[in-house]
Amino acid sequence: MKITVLNSSVDHPINTWLSDWQARHEKAHEVEVVRSKSELSGGELLFLISCIEIIGAQDRAKYAKTLVIHASDLPLGRGWSPHVWQIINGETEVAVTLLEAEDKVDSGDIWQKLKIHVPPTALYDEINQRIFQAEVDLMDFAVDSFPTIEPKPQDSSKEPTYWPKRSPEDSELDTSKSIDDLFNHIRVCDPNRFPAYFIKGGRKYVLKLEAEDER
Repeated sequence: MKITVLNSSVDHPINTWLSDWQARHEKAHEVEVVRSKSELSGGELLFLISCIEIIGAQDRAKYAKTLVIHASDLPLGRGWSPHVWQIINGETEVAVTLLEAEDKVDSGDIWQKLKIHVPPTALYDEINQRIFQAEVDLMDFAVDSFPTIEPKPQDSSKEPTYWPKRSPEDSELDTSKSIDDLFNHIRVCDPNRFPAYFIKGGRKYVLKLEAEDER
């Protein structure tokens, strides 16, 4: 089976996990990891993993199935960076959903959902480990289930909700709030790509949080 994984950024922290996943599967399948839709060559499965490009019907038609992994309990939480917004709002359990890509964002039929626990003390890298493990587990499920799986439509009794796209400005901290109030905001910020920061006296200060112990 020919499998393509499209991840837009070489700097994204999931790339180590994708490389390991590729190595595990390349003996039984032809697996390629690409960075742009211009590189899509066709095959059986296309995974869109942290892909920022719009992959239209013409590109999806090159594959038997095009699949997305989205970290929310769809149809709730469509849109961008769903697990980040959820954790900022105090959630300690996040659903990770494997679904078919469609023109309407995050609206496709669902193949599988996994629920993961996010400890209230976990920092961004620990959160990533749990999310990324769920993502590669769902990719394994897709490979094992294709082509016999019968996906299910999203629950039409639930009104879809949407999260906005995050920008670097969303990492700014409100200095009028306490550390307790800001903790969820600080711990989801990637200190390398989108660090938490605050403005004081006209200067910008970057804040990086580390735990003394390892869990």
